Amino acid sequence: MSDAPTAGRAGEVIAALAPTFGARLLTSRAAREQHGSGESWLPATLPDAVVLASSTQEVALVLATCTAHSVPVIPFGAGSSIEGQIHAPRGGISLDLSGMNRILAVEAEDMDCTVQCGVTRQQLNEDLRATGLFFPVDLGAHATLGGMAATRASGTTTVRYGSMRELVMGLTVVLPDGQIVRTGGRARKSSAGYDLTHLFVGSEGTLGVMTELTLRLFGLPAAQQSLLCSFPDLDSATRTVVAALQSGLCLNRIELADALQMTAINRYSKTDLPETPTLWVELTGSDGAVAHDLAIFEELARDAGASRIERPATAEAASHIWRIRHSALFAARALRPGIKGISTDVCVPISRLPDCIREIQSVIAETSLLAPLIGHVGDGNFHLVLLFDPADPDETAQAKRINAALVALALSMGGTCTGEHGVGLGKKDYMAAEHGPALDLMRRIKRTIDPANIMNPGKIFDL
Repeated sequence: MSDAPTAGRAGEVIAALAPTFGARLLTSRAAREQHGSGESWLPATLPDAVVLASSTQEVALVLATCTAHSVPVIPFGAGSSIEGQIHAPRGGISLDLSGMNRILAVEAEDMDCTVQCGVTRQQLNEDLRATGLFFPVDLGAHATLGGMAATRASGTTTVRYGSMRELVMGLTVVLPDGQIVRTGGRARKSSAGYDLTHLFVGSEGTLGVMTELTLRLFGLPAAQQSLLCSFPDLDSATRTVVAALQSGLCLNRIELADALQMTAINRYSKTDLPETPTLWVELTGSDGAVAHDLAIFEELARDAGASRIERPATAEAASHIWRIRHSALFAARALRPGIKGISTDVCVPISRLPDCIREIQSVIAETSLLAPLIGHVGDGNFHLVLLFDPADPDETAQAKRINAALVALALSMGGTCTGEHGVGLGKKDYMAAEHGPALDLMRRIKRTIDPANIMNPGKIFDL
């Protein structure tokens, strides 16, 4: 478990893998930079080489070789990680799984499928189009399903369908020594032994590499209706969210943006929406259920003080407003071009959402930073994009202070430091406060499965 540089040992691994991988073993600066940065605000740290894997057996070979030489392995999907999960602070091999992109089976009658880890959610849903089924996790990023499982991702539809935690039924996993194991299965429930599937879901590549996933699918709803609701302040918007959830409406998505985020969206997307707190809402179900619940939601919104409610009249118009929502991160970053910023993602119990947002806004008001807010508020998860110049010590300190204050608030309310982005390098400092002695149990599990500490070392926690 040494922290010593691995360049010499990495060279031995590169030499051992070269006969098998040939041109699929990359050592150029450009390839290493692409695989050591991602969407994170953290400084890039590069691997010694990149291996493009095409099968579970090749993944097993890479892991067994790296274990034999004590060289780190960093699994890589699409590179969209925000908390530095794909960074290589100790060098090693970036294991690019994006080429493992075959859909292995679709069992339409049982509403499940099995895919390789490099399949993207967009690819899967395109393939499912003729079946009347779909996979519901809806991220803003073009992510691989393996990466989504590794970070226990969610997105806009979690309020109805849950996150990757609920939707992964089984896995093929390669352990650090190269052993291939299968966890879970296609049955909708099982009481047989430890739930190893969900030990690996959310493990961020620190225990092994998930190469195949069996996933739950759902039928496309008969009807859907979107709304765009503007409010005079954040309190009235968040009160509407809580009331709608407590009313048991057929909500599929309910998203919140504050006034600053709406300003950013208008500039970026060339729209003229009201620059006040706004909810994006989608209801799905039968025609009757959607019509009934739509009327109730509009009444709740008006009672809370909604100043404008817009119903897109066509499916194309509805898709347009959701494309605008999915561009929110890039719109926020465009307020200060060239700056990625810290993208926070605390999650709190729904009833505490208004309090958490109100209190962190007070903290932000004491700083000079721009911090637009966007969130999947239907499950209590929201993001601030803390736009700061990392070369400016004062701005950096302000951003870190806001982030720390937000996490402390969330934990005090029974929440978590990360609802969907994962821990990686960026949130390690908050794990002890959130988990207490359970963090040591995680370390013991890590040491048992990965005694050489080659799997994405330094992420989630340090040994």
